[in-house]
Amino acid sequence: MALETLVAAELAESVDPRVTAMATALAARYGRASRSVLFYGSCLREANLDGLMLDFYLIVSDYAEAFGKGWLAFANRLIPPNVFPFEHDGLIAKYAVLSEADFTRLASSSTRNVSVWARFAQPSRLVWAADDGARAHGVAAIAGAAPALLAAARPMLADTVTLDELWGQAFNLTYAAELRAERKGRATSVVAADPVRYRCFTAPALAAAGLPATITGDRIAFEEALTAAERRAGAALWVRRRREGKALTIVRLAKASTTYAGGIDYLAWKINRHAGAAIEIRPWQRRWPILGAISLLPRLILRGAVR
Repeated sequence: MALETLVAAELAESVDPRVTAMATALAARYGRASRSVLFYGSCLREANLDGLMLDFYLIVSDYAEAFGKGWLAFANRLIPPNVFPFEHDGLIAKYAVLSEADFTRLASSSTRNVSVWARFAQPSRLVWAADDGARAHGVAAIAGAAPALLAAARPMLADTVTLDELWGQAFNLTYAAELRAERKGRATSVVAADPVRYRCFTAPALAAAGLPATITGDRIAFEEALTAAERRAGAALWVRRRREGKALTIVRLAKASTTYAGGIDYLAWKINRHAGAAIEIRPWQRRWPILGAISLLPRLILRGAVR
């Protein structure tokens, strides 16, 4: 089955009606600028959403149309995405804003940064769309994510791998390329949560990535072995992704302190939830959130709460 067909079917799967209502309300906030709303992340696997932080991407036509001509449009264009909190009907969420052009670019191999293609190589739902064109754009953009992930990971993989190794090792590489508050084994649990999905996506995603392979059961044998030079170049590229990705995470964190109300409290909540830490925010850190967030990093890295 073609990869875009699989992506379209997955994006169209039903969600909790409250998620759809929340997405509709979010789109209404930005009026004609809104093109689509995507729901993704760990909450896709949760039956009870109360007390959880839902994750959305709001795709807009243009930043100036969404925000006007001020700081927010400039910030979103310079360091995408902007991230904001949102509440609706008892549920809480955060949403990231990207233009259609930036979403297409960041979900593809045309960028070294992993943050978008790594997330959308995983399951997501298109819970609101302005029209058929917006829906088609979402499908086409997301269909580039899994091939981008596997193409980037290939130099770091053995010539023969299992299905779990293919996806798990690829996701582990992306987690290491950002400052993330995740427990060890997170990548394995992502794949284990929906093994049938990843089995269905493997052959078409590899084909779209230009990676011919023979698949026998859960074993994947790449038909073109890599040279030592190709593997060294791939490893060097991941070193660069990690260096740039962690630096970009800090820059985005600093930017979020100007756009995300209560951002440092959200940061603490996320670290505590995902890494099992016990981070408490002091009053001065709320008053000076950029310095407060940065001051947390050395202690968190030493404790292994972020990697």
